[in-house]
Amino acid sequence: MPIVEPEVLMDGDHTIERSAEITEAVLHEVFHALHRHRVVLEHILLKPSMVLAGSKNARQSSTADIAAYTLRILKRTVPSAVPGIVFLSGGQSPDRSDRQSRRDESPRTAALEPELLVWAHAAGAALASMERSAAGNVKEAQQALLKRARLNSAAALGNYDAAQENS
Repeated sequence: MPIVEPEVLMDGDHTIERSAEITEAVLHEVFHALHRHRVVLEHILLKPSMVLAGSKNARQSSTADIAAYTLRILKRTVPSAVPGIVFLSGGQSPDRSDRQSRRDESPRTAALEPELLVWAHAAGAALASMERSAAGNVKEAQQALLKRARLNSAAALGNYDAAQENS
């Protein structure tokens, strides 16, 4: 299954409004290109970045703003034939991306069918785990990956609490 991964980087001091503008333009171009190349949209997964202010912007985006902007852009640009949308952390720390993706705050709660939106933040933890295992700490790496997977699951169900990071 092809995974289409357009990403607007969070590096910089851009506002969430600018990020939304660029993300919308990028997604329009992506779907035009997929159409030109006769890609069957029912056979892809879309893996976009969340819409948020740049990491150097003094006014960081709230979870509610990220959900609202992200959902609005997805509704404007993603054809209904696309069977799934998978978000990765986009450079955010694992705990921040889990906070952003709480089910009660995320685009999952909106009018798009909930099963179409999937939040998958374990990739960063998996990479960190692989790095640790390369150093011979396989058990520690496995525990770190398991912890992040549990926290991702809690976030998807609306049960994430930052205090769980320390347990």
